[in-house]
Amino acid sequence: MSSFIVEGGHSLHGEISIKGAKNEALEVICATLLTSEKVIISNLPQISDVRNLIALLAEMGVKVKYMTPSEVEFQADEIDLSYITGDQFRKKAESLRGSVMVMGPLVARFGKAVMPRPGGDKIGRRRLDTHFVGLQNLGARFSYNSDTHTYHIDAPESGLKGCYMLLDEASVTGTANIIMAAVLAKGVTTIYNAACEPYIQQLCRMLVRMGAVIDGIGSNLLRITGVAELGGTAHQLLPDMIEVGSFIGMAAMTGSNLLLRDVATEELGMLPTAFSRIGVNLKIEGNDIRIDQKEIYRIDEFIDGSIMTVSDAPWPGLSPDLLSIFLVVATQAEGSVIIHQKMFESRLFFVDKLLDMGARVILCDPHRAVVIGAGKFHSLRATDMVSPDIRAGIAMLIAAMGARGTSRIQNINQIDRGYENIDRRLNKLGAKIIRIED
Repeated sequence: MSSFIVEGGHSLHGEISIKGAKNEALEVICATLLTSEKVIISNLPQISDVRNLIALLAEMGVKVKYMTPSEVEFQADEIDLSYITGDQFRKKAESLRGSVMVMGPLVARFGKAVMPRPGGDKIGRRRLDTHFVGLQNLGARFSYNSDTHTYHIDAPESGLKGCYMLLDEASVTGTANIIMAAVLAKGVTTIYNAACEPYIQQLCRMLVRMGAVIDGIGSNLLRITGVAELGGTAHQLLPDMIEVGSFIGMAAMTGSNLLLRDVATEELGMLPTAFSRIGVNLKIEGNDIRIDQKEIYRIDEFIDGSIMTVSDAPWPGLSPDLLSIFLVVATQAEGSVIIHQKMFESRLFFVDKLLDMGARVILCDPHRAVVIGAGKFHSLRATDMVSPDIRAGIAMLIAAMGARGTSRIQNINQIDRGYENIDRRLNKLGAKIIRIED
């Protein structure tokens, strides 16, 4: 396994630009399957999850042309449907969580799809019910092959048909899949309790430019009038809000003065407010954010004096992808905070490594942890760690950067799945990180 050797205790200085949003990238890349015309996507992050999804589409027959490393042209005019029934597709799709979002476009445009159990982070149960029930509501039929562990999805001969549906959870990828299927379904589809994150809004706006008819963009009530076909377009990704939160956490932990450039401040929801509540000194400057953490930060209390709680919530609340970062940042703050991870039951299990580093954390159950801050910089000590997933991996990197001594983080390919050249970019700001390729 490849590793990072991280020498902690170094402040960061300067400015950094945020890369394109990984979660949006996976959605809009899959949406290119909805048309035979050319679609150009720019500001793509050069990360393994995006590269692997593009490679998967190319093997399905999508013509892929790299205009620049971050701008790619797609044309899905000659799809090989036999490929999706083969072992090669199954193996590749199993290793990539984003592959689940090819299901909606394939069923809508070609009337069939095959879906193995998708891969991704091992952070507890990640059910696909919203995807399946949504497509079933549109008329798709599902069958399961127990030998290959694959789902076979077929549209009726007459095609998918719009309907009203109330989602049992505001799943982001589930909403994206249903939207992409509904834009080519006959009639009107109404989706209530839809996810409304900026990345879903971006997907909808891209589809509208392609000819889709979608009302209610930005709300949890979408009304989609199906069309016969979609055309091409050009689309630019938003900056990745999870990367924004990661750099804010790094600057806070290392007592740094850092300027984050072009972060799309209006698309961050509760993120800046939540960091301010745990004492991080940040200032919004137009479309940029400056963190100037000269002194240790102090966690707020609620008005009645009770302990602050930071929890994930549907947009515009905090993304669950950010809570690992908040937990680490709180370990050296003054005061205490409850971290409540509602969505995934295994995302807080990396806390044992923070305990090895001297953090004062009580893991109450799989969803909640109480952090008692040490009240000083470099309160953690270095240790050896193994990254279990993207977000725990970046949290471990943040902890190592703020710790005393030199830490080793193994299995950093998990971090590479979501962060482009993170070691090089941080070293330019003053960090001391060595990549060891095994």
